[in-house]
Amino acid sequence: MEPDFKAWQSLPQMFFDMAAGKGDKPFLWAKRDGAYHALSWRECAGTVRELANGLRALGLQPGDRVALVSESRPEWLIADAIMAAGAVAVPAYVTNTVADHRHIFTNSGAKAVIVSTARLAERVFPAANDAPLVETVITMDPAEPETPGTFKTLLWEEALSAGHGQPDAVVDVLARTGRGDLACLIYTSGTGGAPKGVMLSHGSILHNCVGAYHLLLELGLVNERFLSFLPLSHSYEHTAGQFFPISLGAEIYYAESIDKLSTNMAEAKPTLMTAVPRLYEVLYERIRSGVAKAGGTKAKLFARTVELGRKAYEHPGTLTLGERLQNRLLDLLVRRKVAKRFGGRLKALISGGAPLNHEVGLFFTALGLRLLQGYGQTESGPVISCNRPSLNKIDAVGPPLRDTEVRIAEDGEILVRGELVMLGYWGDKAATDATLRDGWLHTGDVGQIDSDGYIRITDRKKDIIVNSGGDNISPQRVEGILELEPEIAQAMVYGDKKPHLVALIVPNAEFAETWAKANQKPPEIAGLLEDAAFRKKIADAIDRANAKLSLIEKVKRFTLAAEAFTIENHLMTPTLKVRRHKVREQYGEALEGLYATKKST
Repeated sequence: MEPDFKAWQSLPQMFFDMAAGKGDKPFLWAKRDGAYHALSWRECAGTVRELANGLRALGLQPGDRVALVSESRPEWLIADAIMAAGAVAVPAYVTNTVADHRHIFTNSGAKAVIVSTARLAERVFPAANDAPLVETVITMDPAEPETPGTFKTLLWEEALSAGHGQPDAVVDVLARTGRGDLACLIYTSGTGGAPKGVMLSHGSILHNCVGAYHLLLELGLVNERFLSFLPLSHSYEHTAGQFFPISLGAEIYYAESIDKLSTNMAEAKPTLMTAVPRLYEVLYERIRSGVAKAGGTKAKLFARTVELGRKAYEHPGTLTLGERLQNRLLDLLVRRKVAKRFGGRLKALISGGAPLNHEVGLFFTALGLRLLQGYGQTESGPVISCNRPSLNKIDAVGPPLRDTEVRIAEDGEILVRGELVMLGYWGDKAATDATLRDGWLHTGDVGQIDSDGYIRITDRKKDIIVNSGGDNISPQRVEGILELEPEIAQAMVYGDKKPHLVALIVPNAEFAETWAKANQKPPEIAGLLEDAAFRKKIADAIDRANAKLSLIEKVKRFTLAAEAFTIENHLMTPTLKVRRHKVREQYGEALEGLYATKKST
């Protein structure tokens, strides 16, 4: 069934149109009793309609906000029936604290909350109790607040049945909702300060779907299958992992966890998958580590595959006859096996949400996996641009999507205009006026546009380090090169208004454990931080990274952290970007101390 983008005026209209055409074909797949089971398009459409009518019967009116707190599962997509009821969906991360939820529920003026599990409800209930407008909390799984609240609780089944016998509200919503109407409030993940509610219209997300469709059309978009891994509360997955598949009439498999991702890929056999660069970095390390452990002929063949694959990409047409024959043989011996580990049907991996490390991109490309880097932000629906399959520049983020204007301001900032741009920040006119000027979205990113119309990102304006010599340094570039060393799991560089860069290094846990065992030392990283021999190994890794960096980018000194940057300790956002301000709060004294001593501490 071909997408009818011109006819669709809202996201619910798109969903119901596709469901009518797909009928009993499988749509949403989730694990149950150790195996994937599907819900059909017809089943999902019926439940979406039930929930939309139930929400209206519970008193929700068009324009009311409804928060949604759930892990990725079929009920998440069905719960977006919030929009089919004419209300505004407000997704929230499952990693949010009570305070985070309180801010979002209160700031958005949510009248209801849908939450999945009893565990998540433990943080939702007290936040809902403090939010002045929340009247109802709907739980997908049974859960009860510990103390009586100011809201009523309903089970999922009760919410579905609440609208039975009532007029069908969906018909009215489909007739009245237009592309310019508010569809959802997506709160930015907050790398700096309190999250703001980004107002995205139906047209903003539909614009992204149209653009992605035309960008990927050359892949042959037939019988697509997505593996959804990222949180659906993030705008990238909400659009690219949910509404874009809906627009294609595709199947969606929900991954269980990052630890089971390889297994889920083999089971789901996806044709398309979207993820953030951190996931590809994790897969890169896992593949390299596995090959190193295997050793022998397998490691030699793998290394040669990467070597010839890189040469073929970086210097097209320069492989000798012998190299071309060898490369074709390696397609069978190595690349086919790698492809099978990713399910065997993959047309493209798509990277977005943060800059992709060039070395990681080259690695996957050399292995025969098409990895397309895109670019955007929540304020743009979120996709602005993406590499085309026929011209994939690993060091660029592709041309703008169809009907998207991009220009570079005098100070290098990337400006964007088009239907994809947000309506503004919810309840924050000052922030809206600062970001939207004369119809242009000021992205806060710095970049260039090359002769092919491809955008290249150099850095975030607010993240750029300006050293005491006035040089501008991209911290993400330096950190990406440091993190390619096997001894280093994570890094954050520091040095604004300083004479040189220093770094906070999180050692690779597997390396630390192996080193400690070989040197008869305690296996805990905390006990190794001051060990001179262990620090020397980290220093050697930094020296190798420094050899790839310019003089002003080199890391002169470092300090070690025993604890990784994680979502749980609030040092990373739910989309795995470092919260620099939080890291500086926790480690600022140690980083400043590196400028007061002549040796690494």
